[in-house]
Amino acid sequence: MVQELVVAIVALLAVCGLYAAAAARVVKQYERGVVLRLGRLRDDVRGPGFTMVLPGIERLRKVNMQIVTLPVPAQDGITRDNVTVRVDAVIYFKVVDAASALVKVEDYRFAVSQMAQTSLRSIIGKSDLDDLLSNREKLNEGLELMIDSPAVGWGVQIDRVEIKDVSLPETMKRSMARQAEADRERRARVINADAELQASKKLAEAAGEMSRQPAALQLRLLQTVVAVAAEKNSTLVLPFPVELLRFLERAQQPQAAGEPRAARTPAPEPARGGPREAGDAARTLDGRAPGNGTVPSPDVGPVTRHPVAH
Repeated sequence: MVQELVVAIVALLAVCGLYAAAAARVVKQYERGVVLRLGRLRDDVRGPGFTMVLPGIERLRKVNMQIVTLPVPAQDGITRDNVTVRVDAVIYFKVVDAASALVKVEDYRFAVSQMAQTSLRSIIGKSDLDDLLSNREKLNEGLELMIDSPAVGWGVQIDRVEIKDVSLPETMKRSMARQAEADRERRARVINADAELQASKKLAEAAGEMSRQPAALQLRLLQTVVAVAAEKNSTLVLPFPVELLRFLERAQQPQAAGEPRAARTPAPEPARGGPREAGDAARTLDGRAPGNGTVPSPDVGPVTRHPVAH
């Protein structure tokens, strides 16, 4: 009798042990347990720690509540300004309602991934290339709103969306490089022109100051000579002052104005021979008769000079 009682107690303890092993569940800190009793969702969501379920009647499903990093595959698209690009992104999301994430969607990870891909293609088509390259914060916010709208009903909260890379065709990269180079060259020319303008103003002020003191210009000339000679050159270039040339020119003008007109006119060579030859020579040199200064008549023949023997 005692032996049978001991066997029954041992069997009961074994059954209880097996039941406890089958019913015991451990939920981790970053998980939540959703219980389905005979296929029906229970309202209570099991928190982290040790919990029990009815074996064969209840089923415990664990849902991860950590932030999930989901890369979005690169999507090809055409921007609003007709440029072909390839854009990829990354999504950070987490489950805020374990029951909804388990019941309302079959696989919330796959659903979020597909929604992210379609939203990314939509953002590419609505944006310009300049926005994709320089205004990513605004595009990230718009993409986050587009994904978060349907995900709220799934018990999923989109924490952050980031566009990682924008791939451009090689021809577009070369065109953008040429455009950037032209823009840098334009800015360099503007800066150089501004510097020239400021330098010209300073030089004009310096010239005005030097014009008041002529010795300052000579000192500046000597400074230039010293700077050239400091290079140890074998040839020394000495600039000639323009003021000295002007001084010499002004000095020559009064002297040239004081000379008589007759002194500058060469005297005719005296004719050799008799009176007839002298008269003919005078007509030849001057084109006029020596006595009255009249022009000879057209019927006069050509005058021939004969050498006179001495």
